[in-house]
Amino acid sequence: MVKVLFFARLRQQLGTGEVRLENFSGSIAALRDALCDQNPAWRAHLCDDNIRTALNQELVATDCAVAGGDEVAFFPPVTGG
Repeated sequence: MVKVLFFARLRQQLGTGEVRLENFSGSIAALRDALCDQNPAWRAHLCDDNIRTALNQELVATDCAVAGGDEVAFFPPVTGG
């Protein structure tokens, strides 16, 4: 199982903070596409070029491999001051 988390404005836009996918293996991009195939309205939010991704709490590129037991998080860029 892959645990997928959504943070900040994505949580509000998607209407959830977490989903779990059984039997998934592939890249972050493939995971994102699978989520959007299941929830077409999510595509506008998850496919934004500014969305960042973490795999097991480390920032990664969308070509990074995901396997069972991993945690993936999607979030918008964060600024602070």
